[in-house]
Amino acid sequence: MPLTAKAIRIHETGGPEVMKWEDVEIADPGPGEVLLRHSVAGLNFIDINHRAGTYPLPALPAVIGMEAAGEVEAVGDGVTGFKPGDRVSHCMTVGAYSEKMVIAADRLIRLADHTPDEIAAAATLQGLTAHYLLHESWKLESGQTVLVQAAAGGVGLLLCQWAKHIGATVIGTVGNDEKADYAAAHGCDHPIVYTRDDFVEKVREITDGRGVDVVYDAIGKDTFEKGLGCIAERGRMVSYGVASGPIAPVDLRVLRPLSGSIACGGLGNFISDPAERGRNADELFGLIADGTLKVEINQRYPLADVSAAHADLAGRRTTGSSVLTI
Repeated sequence: MPLTAKAIRIHETGGPEVMKWEDVEIADPGPGEVLLRHSVAGLNFIDINHRAGTYPLPALPAVIGMEAAGEVEAVGDGVTGFKPGDRVSHCMTVGAYSEKMVIAADRLIRLADHTPDEIAAAATLQGLTAHYLLHESWKLESGQTVLVQAAAGGVGLLLCQWAKHIGATVIGTVGNDEKADYAAAHGCDHPIVYTRDDFVEKVREITDGRGVDVVYDAIGKDTFEKGLGCIAERGRMVSYGVASGPIAPVDLRVLRPLSGSIACGGLGNFISDPAERGRNADELFGLIADGTLKVEINQRYPLADVSAAHADLAGRRTTGSSVLTI
C-alpha cells in the first residue's frame, strides 16, 4: 500500500477556510531524493500568499508551506550526503505543511547538534532572508543607517539584531508601543509607532534630514511609496514582500535627485546553489548559537490548527516567529 501522511492541502485559493487537514499519498524517494519526517514547520507570509493566490502555485490541489525541520527517514538512489536519522531543515520548496515529504536532497541543510528543530523551523527561511538582505541586496556596513519596516516581526527582529551587530544605526516601524519596546530590546535604536507618528517625518528627524542608507520593506502597498521618502542620497529601497498588497506603479524619476535605487529580493535566488546556501546557513546558525541573534518563537500552533495561525499573522497579532508543531 502507498505511504500516507497528514498534511494541509488546498484545492482552491482563498481565505484560511480553504486549508484542509487531509491524508495525502507520499511516494517513495526517487534518485537524488529523500523522505523526510517533519517535526516542526515554519509560518511565513509567503504561505498566506500561496493560499490566497497572490503568488500562484503551479497546480492545485497542493500541500502548502515553505519551511520545516525534521529527520531523514529514507534516501533514494544516488544520495550520498544524507542518511536515515540525519536532522535537517529546508525552505523555499512547497509542501512543508505535512507530516512527511519527499524532497530533493540538494535542497536540505544539515543541522548541528546545537540547533533544535524548533529553532531551525523558525529561522531557516527568515534567517537566510535576513542574510541576503544585509549582504547582497545592500551590503550593510558599520556606520550606516537602516530603516526596517515591521521591525517586531520574524525577519524584522533578525534584521535589527544583525544590523546592530554589523555596527549600523537601526530605525524600525512597529504597530504599537508594546511592539516598539520589543523591537528596542532586539537592537532597534529608534522604534517608530507608525500608527501614531508619520514615519517619514520621524526618520528625517532622527537622521537630521539626511535619511537612511537602506530601507528594508516587506509590507508593500501601505509603506513602499512613503518609504522612498526616507532614503538618503545614493540610498536604496529593498522590497522583499507585499504583506499589505501589491505595490502601485512607481515613477522612477522620484529617485533621480538622490541617485537612489530600488532592489527587489527573492530568497530563492540566493539559496539555489547548495554550497552558497550551506555557507550562509552556517553563518546564520553560528550567530544564533553564540547568542548574537536571538530567535524569538512567540506563537506555537498545531499544524492542524493552521487556520488560526494564518489569521493571527495576517491580522498583525504576532511578534517574532511562529511555528507549527507536527
